Amino acid sequence: MKRNRLQKESPIEKFFYWIIIIALALFSLSIILPFVHILALSFNGGKDTAMGGVYFWPRAFTLNNYKEVFSDNRIINGYKITLARTILGTFLSVLLTAMAAFALKSKTLPGRNFITFMIFFTTLFGGGVIPYYMLLKELHLRNTFWVYVIPSLYSAWNIIMMRTFFDSLGTELEESAKLDGCGYFRIFFQIILPLSKPVVSVIALFNGVGHWNDWFTGAFYVTDRNLQPVQTVLQEMLTNQQKLKSLMINSYQSAMSAKTLVTGDSLKMATVMVTTVPIMCVYPFIQKYFTKGVMIGAIKG
Repeated sequence: MKRNRLQKESPIEKFFYWIIIIALALFSLSIILPFVHILALSFNGGKDTAMGGVYFWPRAFTLNNYKEVFSDNRIINGYKITLARTILGTFLSVLLTAMAAFALKSKTLPGRNFITFMIFFTTLFGGGVIPYYMLLKELHLRNTFWVYVIPSLYSAWNIIMMRTFFDSLGTELEESAKLDGCGYFRIFFQIILPLSKPVVSVIALFNGVGHWNDWFTGAFYVTDRNLQPVQTVLQEMLTNQQKLKSLMINSYQSAMSAKTLVTGDSLKMATVMVTTVPIMCVYPFIQKYFTKGVMIGAIKG
């Protein structure tokens, strides 16, 4: 079928078709190859890495880089904070966003249009870093775990997108359930949510990636190093040479040979992989819902 379609196309159409294919292939390689390069360096001996010439395959394979990364208690603690905020923050955000969108879906809700407008209005202006810092201070959220969770419970765009999806489901099922004696909570949890897997998956992905990759909150609003997420630790490691030196001192003491000695660059690469791979492993499981959910929100929004 594909061959027949290409045979029917004009030479110009075929030319642009292959131009698009080549452009997409080059774009994909520009994303994949740097990742493979970092992966190879993370498994390569530090001294050998310093000599250069390692590109897409480790020349002196070793696990010492990862051993030193996971021997740092701050990275382990940062992982725990990141996992906790990602799981709890994503779950609560999706649940509360869905409940808010379900309420706004009801045309009998008093002030429905005004509430929707006020939610949208918040997307037009931002208070800035200093007012936000003062707000967190007054709410006693600074230097607490909840500074990662509570401010991100709601997103105006997510509420609007989810409400748009709920509107596309129609009212027939909801009205039939009401005739059978179902209450709003039962309708929401047993009818609406099961039918909303695409948009729920998209919002869960956005929230999960946002929580996992957020280093800014831990760097600016949390001074307790035991409460900082792993991304903040990584950001500090990449910009603060003193942090690298403290890790390298331990690696020098435990190195078995000069060939597998850990260096600053090899530690950086291993830490980048440790913080990147987990969130990448989640995407394939919800990829089938991702495009559908985004398209529905875009078309009907």
